Amino acid sequence: MKKMFLMIMLAAFVQSINAQTIIHVFDNLTFFDGYAATVATPVPPTGVIRHRNDLYARKLTSDELASIGDTLHMKVTVKADCDNYDRIGNVNIALVTPGSTTYNPDAVQRIEIGRYITPFMNKNYSPTSVPYDYTIDNVAYLLKDTSITNHYDIWIELELFGVPYAANTQVAGCAGRNDVFYGSLDFTTNSASPIENNNVLMPLAFKQNFNNYEATATDTLGKTTRSISFTLEQDLTDAAFFLITSNHGANSGGEEYNRRNHYVYFDDALELTYKPGRNTCEPFRVYNTQGNGIYGSSTMSNAQWQSFSNWCPGDVIDIRKISLGAVSAGTHKFTIRVPQAVFAGGQGNIPLSVYLHGKTSGTLTAPVTPPFTPPVTPPVDTLSTGALNIYPVPAGSYLTVAPNSEPVQALSLIDILGHIVYLNDKISGKTIINTSLLSRGVYILKISLPTQTITRKILVVGTN
Repeated sequence: MKKMFLMIMLAAFVQSINAQTIIHVFDNLTFFDGYAATVATPVPPTGVIRHRNDLYARKLTSDELASIGDTLHMKVTVKADCDNYDRIGNVNIALVTPGSTTYNPDAVQRIEIGRYITPFMNKNYSPTSVPYDYTIDNVAYLLKDTSITNHYDIWIELELFGVPYAANTQVAGCAGRNDVFYGSLDFTTNSASPIENNNVLMPLAFKQNFNNYEATATDTLGKTTRSISFTLEQDLTDAAFFLITSNHGANSGGEEYNRRNHYVYFDDALELTYKPGRNTCEPFRVYNTQGNGIYGSSTMSNAQWQSFSNWCPGDVIDIRKISLGAVSAGTHKFTIRVPQAVFAGGQGNIPLSVYLHGKTSGTLTAPVTPPFTPPVTPPVDTLSTGALNIYPVPAGSYLTVAPNSEPVQALSLIDILGHIVYLNDKISGKTIINTSLLSRGVYILKISLPTQTITRKILVVGTN
């Protein structure tokens, strides 16, 4: 019986693998000094365009687009070369006139679908590469909508700005060189699904400057507030903003080192409050093989990381989904504010990317969460309260809250010091909390229902 069970499980596993398609978009491209003139050699692979030393692009073929199902996983791999500092990179979709063999990136509509920060890597020490994983299922639906693909060719961009100047003297073998990183990009999707014709995509901001000292980067000089108005031509049954921000620069003690509350509004109603940054950056220490001023020689506590870290070198930057529900046709406004931001000496920036994805019928896919893969079915170790199920307990890399008899209105996860490490007050159905970066220990899960508030102690033990 046990042998038969194992054979069935193996067959199911093989079938799940066979149902997946991998699209190799870029393979080990070389990035060069972002400040230097664009290099001519080496020539990029066939079909790949080098727009700049820090920007490559390739058009997805009709067969690749047809192979996309209703799930999409993206993996970026950065390999160390002659830049040993933390740099910003991103993945973009460019909407280009059909049949074009090239395009001007600044003259077409683009959306950012992933952002990441490189670690301090020395190419002479292992590990020499770092992976970045994203679950971007909503993008799969956009790439299957003929109202988009009939009007545009879909080009994927891999962007990574780097400079070799420090590595020229600090990394053996890098003297006089201007190659800074290697980059690869893969999409993994399930088997193809029917086309979609009920999606609305509206790019609103692409890596726009957001600060309080540039007239074009704020609504009012001296205040870090950015509003974007847009007009919908038809009613949407469900819509969401997909937002990426990351605080950079402003010298010692500036925006790179201080966590600030960010407030997001839709039509002047507050929809989301968040602080960038992880509970801890220790999981990424292994990739930071070059001595640096962020990772010291010994492990730091969560409190130490939270006192200054807006992001972790070697980590992804979160894609935040702000669910809006049904939205009527007409003029609307997106606003983001960071009222406590201080840009020392008129330096620093919060690169801002946001787009609206809506449906003219039906609902959007589940919220974007930091990357991890929960199981399809609940494990047997489930905590049931009657009103809802909580699993798995203890929690590893994720914790699921699934309502039964009442909808969940809000939930939060609180550590033993009283710090809120997770908060969601815009919930629709089952919620999956990423606990992969939390320290092992006991947390309080607080769940607000229409008729009651439930609190439970949850033990987080590590990766599932």
